[in-house]
Amino acid sequence: MNAMTDNEPAFQLSPDVQAICETARRIVRDELLPLEPQYLASDKHAYGIKETVNLKAVFGKEVVDRLTKISKDTGLWGLMVHEEYGGAGLSMLAQCAILEEFNYTPVPFPFASVPNILYACKGDQVDRYLRPVMEGDKTTSFAQTEPNAGSDPGGMMQTRAVRDGNEWVINGTKMWISMAAESDIIMVQAVTDPDKRQRGGITMFLVDRNNPGVSIDTKGIPTWLGPKPSQYIVNFNDCRVPEDAVLGEVGSGFSLGQKWLTIHDRLLRGPYALGKMQRALDMSVEWSKQRVTFGKPISTRQAIQWKLADIYIDIEALRALTYTIAARADAGEDVRTEAALVKLVSTEWGARCLDHAIQIHGAMGEALELPLTLFYRYLRHAQIGGGTSEIQRMLIARKLLAD
Repeated sequence: MNAMTDNEPAFQLSPDVQAICETARRIVRDELLPLEPQYLASDKHAYGIKETVNLKAVFGKEVVDRLTKISKDTGLWGLMVHEEYGGAGLSMLAQCAILEEFNYTPVPFPFASVPNILYACKGDQVDRYLRPVMEGDKTTSFAQTEPNAGSDPGGMMQTRAVRDGNEWVINGTKMWISMAAESDIIMVQAVTDPDKRQRGGITMFLVDRNNPGVSIDTKGIPTWLGPKPSQYIVNFNDCRVPEDAVLGEVGSGFSLGQKWLTIHDRLLRGPYALGKMQRALDMSVEWSKQRVTFGKPISTRQAIQWKLADIYIDIEALRALTYTIAARADAGEDVRTEAALVKLVSTEWGARCLDHAIQIHGAMGEALELPLTLFYRYLRHAQIGGGTSEIQRMLIARKLLAD
């Protein structure tokens, strides 16, 4: 469960950040892992749902309150909150190292989950949207994908927003929107200039989920990610929002969406996968030493040794890549293409590592009392959600072939 290896890392984390990583590691060991059997046995948690919602559904208010207090007392609550708003103001590199520790277990730990683009709030929006999200009183969902506009939202988006006096009227349908039914604020992309589209013709709106023009199919879309659906179809029918519901500037919505995807759904897939891969390796090493066949531990079999080595290689390579790109993002570089690379390899390498771990465990690898199959489903899904592996390869090739 080490965020650092025994070898000298490519980027040395400061002593303060290393101390935070150790705090995170201790919380995982002492607080979260003991809750894991109950969490895995429950059918009440769902993929992609805010941490406190899942915790309350499975364990109740007492556990949520205890973990939230730990999060706030240790300062981890503000992990992703900018320093000017009282948060930790940590670098992207530091965030990746710390989040890797918490992704060691499926049991969630509560943070102030603030989308990076929400810092574009201005004026009254700060108190209405940004601060309540930072304080954990409100949650958000991101609505870009549509039934016929997944991989090419800029070119194929059909949801429209038309100005009517001092209001905007939104009409259209979004699909596969994670946490839409559980969120308070839906960050919605809509076409405001069909001629410009992604080049200044798409705007981001902050829409209250309870707006009478919003309807959500609360049954959700059943998938293999778990017994409780957490992705939804959202319909906007003459949904009226005020002028100040625009996030950023009119026409900047597509670029805001790309900023959200670059960090939340691409670069941060690195630590998301690394924690799971490290757990799979640790479990596999331990299992292989104690599992005996034909009079010997399976750890003595070359077939098992090679799988363990392959997992380790993938972890070390992904960690080096993720930390490198995070450090470049901290230096102010445009890492959109590099974040696509992180997403591509973290999800593909992560899924194959979990596949190796399940195979090493044999029948036990399929047991739902272990986190391996859940981790596998989440990482395999991540090759589709947030942009397919094929789209990531397309983005990488586009940069390579650019004049």
